Amino acid sequence: MSLLQRNVQNKEEPKDWKNKVYATGAAVGAVLGLLSAYMYGRAAEEDVSRLGKAQRISTGEVLGLGLALLAVIRQITELAKGPERPKKK
Repeated sequence: MSLLQRNVQNKEEPKDWKNKVYATGAAVGAVLGLLSAYMYGRAAEEDVSRLGKAQRISTGEVLGLGLALLAVIRQITELAKGPERPKKK
């Protein structure tokens, strides 16, 4: 394959790979969200059967979860960056 053919293909590929990344991210996010909701529901159901009522979620717990999710998103973003090059002095 010639260099010109590769360049033509590379110009067409960005939309294609971006769509694949978005679709994969949406599918993984949906599966993880559904699994999390299922597990939360089971844990809440156990609390109701054990204590007779559902436990409330505190604001601190929600904030901690939000910060943990931001850390995960940051790590995913770092995956897309290439290896760091040594800085020249």
